[in-house]
Amino acid sequence: MSSSSGRRSRWKVDTRLLPIKAHYFFFMAAMGPVLPFLNVFGKQLGVSEVVMGTITAVLPILFLLAKPAFGLLVDRFRRRRKLLFMCLVAATGCFYVLLGLVPPPASPRLAAVTCRELPPCDQPGVADCDGSRALAALCDWECADNSSGAGLAAVLVRNGTAGGGGWQACAPRDGSSSAPPPPPGCDLTCRPAEGRDCLYGSPAFWGFVLLMALGTIGFNVSNSVSDAICFDMLGSGEEMKYGRQRVFGTVGFGVTALLAGYAIDWWSAGSATKDYTPAFVLVFVFTAVDLCCCSKLQLPPMPQSQSILKDVGKLLKHKHIIVFIAFATLAGINDSFIIYYLFWFLEDLAMETNSMANVKLLEGLVIAAETLVGEVIFFTLSGKILKRIGYGYSLTLCFLFYAVRLGLVAVIPGPWWLLPVELFLQGPTYAMCYTTIVAYASAVAPPGASATVQGLVAGMDDGFGYAVGSMMGGLLYRWLGGRAAFAIAAALSLLCSVAHGVLYECMLKHTMVKAGVTSEQGYKSPEAATAMTVTAARSMAENEKSET
Repeated sequence: MSSSSGRRSRWKVDTRLLPIKAHYFFFMAAMGPVLPFLNVFGKQLGVSEVVMGTITAVLPILFLLAKPAFGLLVDRFRRRRKLLFMCLVAATGCFYVLLGLVPPPASPRLAAVTCRELPPCDQPGVADCDGSRALAALCDWECADNSSGAGLAAVLVRNGTAGGGGWQACAPRDGSSSAPPPPPGCDLTCRPAEGRDCLYGSPAFWGFVLLMALGTIGFNVSNSVSDAICFDMLGSGEEMKYGRQRVFGTVGFGVTALLAGYAIDWWSAGSATKDYTPAFVLVFVFTAVDLCCCSKLQLPPMPQSQSILKDVGKLLKHKHIIVFIAFATLAGINDSFIIYYLFWFLEDLAMETNSMANVKLLEGLVIAAETLVGEVIFFTLSGKILKRIGYGYSLTLCFLFYAVRLGLVAVIPGPWWLLPVELFLQGPTYAMCYTTIVAYASAVAPPGASATVQGLVAGMDDGFGYAVGSMMGGLLYRWLGGRAAFAIAAALSLLCSVAHGVLYECMLKHTMVKAGVTSEQGYKSPEAATAMTVTAARSMAENEKSET
């Protein structure tokens, strides 16, 4: 009887946690149709990889500021934290839905053209466009064999740097030109196309940048606050159960990303460009459902820190915390490069192999493979893995798997080869690394400052780390190409794995932490870290009382 009742209690559903599970599912389901496609959506508008890298490098700096600030706000007004959180979720969904109103380009863009070797075309009426590398124009030519062409819709690309060199004509890849490009050696004259607009000075570009920025900031802040709320609901010492809650978000993200990829291809059938309307409809529907789930959250009363910034400042004096944050930032660099340039590389491969017809479906399948297989398995098992090997070895192995994953992406011969790579390696990289970072941040957070610490760590991870990764990734991609860029990222990940392993073995195991917290191992299990943190907090409180 006793063993039977034990089995029943083990599988008993904790109804208290159902709302947070539902929130993770529907919130990530709302993000799945748009987040994976943001960069390629911009690419379709004509944004170059360097400009996109610059945009996505600036955004994480804002994450770095916004996450701790909003976390501090939530910790300061704990009685209103559910209302603040719901407003943030609603705003995030609204910004992404409004992306659907960004007008598509009215003329061919650099991302959709094939360039030919032609004589330079320097005409007074064709001027540079705010540093843009390309602009729409109409070109005429006359050749020695008396052949000619007039009014060809073309894109002019500046040779050399943005500030110098001549213009060369490029024919649109989608076949929309009225005549084929002229052969080399023909006399070429060009004039501005009627009603042309420069991409980087157009409302479409700045609307895309503004809405992408606000939506992405909202998503990242919502993500870190969601984790803080989840850990608050789990309670002290229960951090190992985090993965079982977060896995529902993974399922929601994977399902809707796959659905959106198929729907976009279906909705755009017969069109030279992709219409993302189905994705924005899904964002609206699932955000509305998520808000209903958030209204059911029963947040437990939490202790109020008397000085949140002071408590967090004391935490940052510990050597193992500084090392942990540094490597969390390096993990963010890896994630940033994959998030922003994996699909960019995938679409380049698809163009090379004439596989663009179903590219959105393939991207949806990749997301489904990452989330519904790799992340589901590793989010579910993450607690057991951390108990077995600890935080130090977990981070070391995560960087090693990142090196393998990025290296394989660098050598795949075609776009469909990406599917098995992401199927097997998303779990031991992103899912395991993310769980390690947020669980440890929760375990060491001082009482009453969980959202602030989560915001700080997340700000360094997908704030500063993402900024560095996106900027470096854009430059490497532009200068060296996709394959070389991924190969370099793989080498850097391998270096991080070796460096963290050496630091952990040689220094962190023997780190002595001050303020009454003694550690023989730099990275403790969540239970041990929580116990040490609570003990330290009590000790500091007693010392302050005795001093007064």
